[in-house]
Amino acid sequence: MTPAGDAPSRPGPSGAGHGLQSVTMTAANDRPTAVVTGASSGIGAATARQLGAAGFHVVLGARRVDRCTEIAEEIGGTALPLDVTDADSVRAFDEAVPQAKLLVNNAGGAKGLEPVAEADEDSWRWMWETNVLGTLRLTKAFLPKLEASGDGHVVTVTSIAALDFYDNGAGYTGAKHAQAMLHRTLRGELLGRPIRITEICPGMVETEFSEVRFDGDAERAAKVYEGLTPLSADDVADTIVFAATRPPHVNLDQIVLKPRDQASGSRRHRR
Repeated sequence: MTPAGDAPSRPGPSGAGHGLQSVTMTAANDRPTAVVTGASSGIGAATARQLGAAGFHVVLGARRVDRCTEIAEEIGGTALPLDVTDADSVRAFDEAVPQAKLLVNNAGGAKGLEPVAEADEDSWRWMWETNVLGTLRLTKAFLPKLEASGDGHVVTVTSIAALDFYDNGAGYTGAKHAQAMLHRTLRGELLGRPIRITEICPGMVETEFSEVRFDGDAERAAKVYEGLTPLSADDVADTIVFAATRPPHVNLDQIVLKPRDQASGSRRHRR
């Protein structure tokens, strides 16, 4: 689904220390600016690469800015440090990006898989700060720039967890439902303004997601995907780029994608 064709020629990449200069240079190069959060790995990294190939200048934001810098060097983008849970970090990131046409709210994640009776409040707090308030902070910051572009677009990566619930997942499904409500509310609030709104709801995607959820337990994380074929980060990125490259009058409100082996958050087929 990703549009074909080579990206146009571009200036050399820069790291976090030269973000403002690089993004300003891009404006003269007539490449629209796309901002991707959580861009150091997984869906964010894949999306940055595919948006670069589609002709965007990509600003990659994440705490692990060294990883973002490596990707920026591949695609002629810009890497900037970003912690979506820190208002000051978001403010500095916003100030370093003078214009934007596309914002991909991808930063998020899960921690733990316990029943409500055993819930860890710190884990719940982290999930709400990252998924909900992080999305709020970035969206508030960039809405004026997206509108000023004349054809802005907010893409928020939620989850099928925003559509359903499953045992032991209340902290994550609750945060994703809240994130989705934030995003979906924008559809009406921005009606009549030149900003499109797209929610991407992936099912099982094999990334670092499960390792983060299980506090770095790689063996436990690997078992999540045993016996089935999950989505890849590129599968989701391909869908994001498809939505972002539709004509300005076409708004893909919500896209749900799951592996063929998965029917819902709690039902899947393993071989």
